[in-house]
Amino acid sequence: MIDLATTAEKVIQNVERVIVGKHAEVELTLVALLSNGHILLEDVPGTGKTMLAKSLARSLGCSFKRIQFTPDLLPSDVTGVSIYNQKTTEFEYRPGPVSAQVILADEINRATPKTQSALLEAMEEQQVTVDGTSYQLPDPFLVLATENPIEYEGTFPLPEAQLDRFLLRLSLGYPDRQDEITILETQQEVHPLEELGQVVDAAELVHAQSAVKAIYVDRLISEYIVNITAATREHEDIYLGASPRGSLGVYRASQARAAMQGREFVTPDDVKAVAVAVLSHRLILNAAARMRQVTTGDLLAGILSRVVVPGARAVAR
Repeated sequence: MIDLATTAEKVIQNVERVIVGKHAEVELTLVALLSNGHILLEDVPGTGKTMLAKSLARSLGCSFKRIQFTPDLLPSDVTGVSIYNQKTTEFEYRPGPVSAQVILADEINRATPKTQSALLEAMEEQQVTVDGTSYQLPDPFLVLATENPIEYEGTFPLPEAQLDRFLLRLSLGYPDRQDEITILETQQEVHPLEELGQVVDAAELVHAQSAVKAIYVDRLISEYIVNITAATREHEDIYLGASPRGSLGVYRASQARAAMQGREFVTPDDVKAVAVAVLSHRLILNAAARMRQVTTGDLLAGILSRVVVPGARAVAR
């Protein structure tokens, strides 16, 4: 796994030439990519969500398409259409922007539910179906969707079924004072994105995604993951807990993080490092918890502190 760890570090360092001071978030982005998962970036405008997607695509040498979601966007604007060719007297498929390897679904919650659902098949099965014919999407395939959490007018909240398709939910947040000064200075003459080069090719990434699945996960670690998700289903403040897909998401993300650390096995620390990002958007709080302004992140932190870690010894009191 040393080669895979080196590859991951090259991508992280390259992306951080553009995204300053957000090492943990960039690392989790690569965790999702190696896990063959998708990312929901929930943050206010101007914090670097688009730049993160673009810099990742350039670092990997992958094709990149940006879809600006608006209320008048149609499903065919995403998936593509079949057009009748008068010369051949046949319908020809014209691929939509979803046919790229890295997709930026910008402000996804501004589109209608019908258009949002056009992404469901692409994200889950890596294919789109147009006029009864299915078309395979390229490999690797990553969707980075963004949404603004403070604007609610003219938006359509993502349904639970679609939220569950995202492996991780991340928030970049504002940079600290020194990092923001660095951002200003690095963009004085030219944006760093314009000088960003490719450090890994797509074929190498696909190979890395396959290698991640071979990372060893002990039965005790699997039980630990299930204990965490089971605790979300039994918590008094949680109306709907994490599904088995959530357990699998933690499992895959833990494997990816272990590989990025240069290990061939998963540890409890890997599980803890990814659990909040993987599970927080899959939970629905009850009314009492929302009234108290409790967040899913807070509840998951409490659950992680209570669930017994494999190999831990009980402390005598």
